[in-house]
Amino acid sequence: MRPSAKRGTQSPTRPDAETVPRRSEYSPLRLEPNPPSPSETLFVPPPPRLGMDYLELEGAREFVARLETGGDWRAQIEAFAADEGVEAAVFFGLGAVQDAEILYYDQDDEEYYPERFDEPLEMAACVGNVSDLNGDPFAHTHAVLSREDGTTLAGHLDSATVFAGELYVREFDVPLEREYDETTGLDLWPL
Repeated sequence: MRPSAKRGTQSPTRPDAETVPRRSEYSPLRLEPNPPSPSETLFVPPPPRLGMDYLELEGAREFVARLETGGDWRAQIEAFAADEGVEAAVFFGLGAVQDAEILYYDQDDEEYYPERFDEPLEMAACVGNVSDLNGDPFAHTHAVLSREDGTTLAGHLDSATVFAGELYVREFDVPLEREYDETTGLDLWPL
């Protein structure tokens, strides 16, 4: 890990007991026609924070790219990352594709299910990140695709044949490697 990276964990617990009154000290909500005086104002404690692991990092190199017509959208991002030695990044893209395969992750089955669309689609929004998965760059890609009538499809983009595509990529200063997560059945960042 480079010196600029800083790891942390948000506490899943509430703030100190001294700063949040016990339940018996909460003022009940008044439904009377006369509002409470300022000294009787209802105290609403902040919601409890969720536990979340995180890693502070900085952006490094930035790129703009035009994807090749006829190539696969996600495969081109992964090839670019390998060629440039990008070990971790975030990307945003837009354009159009000739077809697409979207994956839906069933949380109960812990399985991806594909849905294929063999039609021209606008890539209204594409967002994702690059990190290492089993020694290779993996472009975790989500997309919102628009049909001619304006209806949309969205999900995890597995593949799509590029008609036209533009991409912005910002590399991170810290490499990220995905590992299998028992809780979700997914390959996630072990922060």
